[in-house]
Amino acid sequence: MSVDPKDDQRSVTEFFSSRAADWDARFPDDGPAYAAAVASLELPPGGTVLDAGCGTGRALPALRSAVGLGGTVVGADLTPAMLAQATAQGRTEHGSLLLADVSRLPLADISLDAVFAAGLISHLHHPGSALRELARVVRSGGRLALFHPVGRAALASRQGRQLADDDLRAEPRLDALLTGSGWTMTSYEDRDQRFLVLAVRKAEQTDK
Repeated sequence: MSVDPKDDQRSVTEFFSSRAADWDARFPDDGPAYAAAVASLELPPGGTVLDAGCGTGRALPALRSAVGLGGTVVGADLTPAMLAQATAQGRTEHGSLLLADVSRLPLADISLDAVFAAGLISHLHHPGSALRELARVVRSGGRLALFHPVGRAALASRQGRQLADDDLRAEPRLDALLTGSGWTMTSYEDRDQRFLVLAVRKAEQTDK
């Protein structure tokens, strides 16, 4: 039996809506980790970058610093309450906010230099579709960063669960998923202090 995509969206929105008000207070020390992950993208001054699943916009200041005042920073999230918190925190001065599903972005083809995605991949009900959509809006050779402030094992311990063998973010599975979605993985890091995967958007004959 197929699942209505709207049901998937609703479950994600409900999960984050109930946590939006105190989200930043729960993770007050993540700023330096976000800044270091953004630096790994090596964004060009004046570049265009999307924070996919931006939540309360914690990455937006670092992304703005990376591309400078001449660049374009967009944060997209499915949960209005998270975007409201981003606004309340004053993060709209660093980038524009967009209420959108990352699987169906209202952005033009090959319009971005890079995508930053913190904590996104494990909340996607259809990760392959979302990664293909991100590939659509990124130019050939553009970069993707999949980030979390702690590694898989540390996160599993925090959540009181065992790390599953078929975890979506395990290197073999994620590598295959990225390869099938228009990306080439270039680095994989999974340690207690952070999870960070970098990928490059494959060249397509349709790119100009």
